[in-house]
Amino acid sequence: MRNEELGDLEVWIDQDLCTGDGICAQYAPEVFELDIDGLAYVKSADDELLQEKGATTPVPLALLTEVRDSAKECPGDCIHVRRVTDRIEVYGPDAE
Repeated sequence: MRNEELGDLEVWIDQDLCTGDGICAQYAPEVFELDIDGLAYVKSADDELLQEKGATTPVPLALLTEVRDSAKECPGDCIHVRRVTDRIEVYGPDAE
């Protein structure tokens, strides 16, 4: 799927499945960060850690490859990337 076909994307992490490996934070530190509890969270565009359950953040187009690779490589299968318009998951464990 080409980037233009995806439209605007958002990403969220299911902390109940997070293993704390930190692969996501290595791939895309602008989007993901490990907190003091050892789990990964998404960050806002203002670099603020979003700790609310199910919190989403926009996927910057420039970081789409890194976010996609994070979802693919995550050992906990807890990173979900979906289209904003219809909330269909395009990368992650529930992607078709």
